[in-house]
Amino acid sequence: MDGPPDSPPAGTQTLARGLAVVGAVARGHDRLRDVVAATGVGRSTTHRLLQLLVGAGYLRRSGEGRYSLGPVLIELGYQALQENPVTVAAAPVLRDLAARVHATVHLAVEDRGQVLYLDKLPGPDGAAMRSVVGHRMPLTRTGIGKALLLDSPGRWRERFTAERRAADPPAPDVLTPDGFVAVMSEAARRGVAYDLEENEAGILCVAAPVRDATGAVAAAISVSAARPSMPPERLDALAPVVLRAARRIEEGLAHPPRSPA
Repeated sequence: MDGPPDSPPAGTQTLARGLAVVGAVARGHDRLRDVVAATGVGRSTTHRLLQLLVGAGYLRRSGEGRYSLGPVLIELGYQALQENPVTVAAAPVLRDLAARVHATVHLAVEDRGQVLYLDKLPGPDGAAMRSVVGHRMPLTRTGIGKALLLDSPGRWRERFTAERRAADPPAPDVLTPDGFVAVMSEAARRGVAYDLEENEAGILCVAAPVRDATGAVAAAISVSAARPSMPPERLDALAPVVLRAARRIEEGLAHPPRSPA
């Protein structure tokens, strides 16, 4: 059951319940009974919270009684993206990279053990991909997720096993945990990670981590394309291109542009 925090600080229970309601709606629980079941909050309390959140613009309510995220969250999400230093530093680099490689370019961070996409510039080939800004994907199936894990060998086996166990429906996999660790070890040696149709049939990508001033992985970028546009030799040729783009973003993080006086 997806509920509010177990022990919210004194005086914050209503806030915790309201956030749990918003989170439940975001996960697709769009009717009152579904939100009640997902959060464990009482029906009358949930109904009052839903009314309050709709009135404040955090949620919408359709004529059929279904709830969805509201315009205030769109505004806040856009503002959060614009104020994220990684997004700011990466934007011009991603545009240059997309113009050079003529393929789909992504920017993502790790959030709560998943890939969270911050930016996406679709390629000219029009290849359909499930990645969407604000959506999440598994770390161990995506090239960009592997890049985010590149400096965390202690997590490789655990994340691989946990994500395969949680997959619904279960996804076919040719790798064992030992095989995934071997793949990641080679990726760490090269400094780039690949997705060879592990997340989506027909889609391949090469990805590289972006490190902050401390050397920790702060984000990752990737170049993705459909199989006909991404033969093995192109994957290899793109690796240094993606690495250079990641280094440029790192320089932007270390030396952000000054605000006008």
